[in-house]
Amino acid sequence: MNFIRYLRRSKGLLLLALVVALVGVPKAVNYLINNVDAESFSQSDERMPSLDGAVAWLNSPPLTAEGLKGKVVLVDFWTYDCVNCQRSLPYVNQWAKKYARDGLVVIGVHTPENAYEKVLDNVRSQVKKLDIHYPVAIDNDYRIWRAFDNQYWPAHYFFDATGKVRYSHFGEGRYDNQEKVIQALLEEARAANAPT
Repeated sequence: MNFIRYLRRSKGLLLLALVVALVGVPKAVNYLINNVDAESFSQSDERMPSLDGAVAWLNSPPLTAEGLKGKVVLVDFWTYDCVNCQRSLPYVNQWAKKYARDGLVVIGVHTPENAYEKVLDNVRSQVKKLDIHYPVAIDNDYRIWRAFDNQYWPAHYFFDATGKVRYSHFGEGRYDNQEKVIQALLEEARAANAPT
């Protein structure tokens, strides 16, 4: 029983590799999914809404839900003058850098709350200042916001490699849980693509 408690508190990929070696990939993925303290980590049939409607894209050509199939995707709704977003962005930026080679694509959807946040040069300057290198959709007309039926800054939506929404988190906090979701979805994608 102590070993199970230790597994629940551990965060490392090394431990994940040990669990996979001992019990196999499907059981390890189920273990991670069942032990994420998440609002809505689930098997969903809901697909990624459209990313159409951005007035511009930074750091990337326009992306589509269809073009992202095969990747685990985190869509982060933010705006640069939102203090809650400012506190969550370092985590999102870290995940983008840490898991990109494993197949995670982070997309920032910058949806302005104030008129000055609609100015593209202001957003471009903030993206540079914040060292954001992942794609950022400029959603000045709230088209992506409405497609997602979003209501919050920040809002994180996690999609599996088949394009289905699997988890969402609104506001700050629970960063360890969100990272576990990323790890579980990436492991699930690896298992699905593993040779049989």
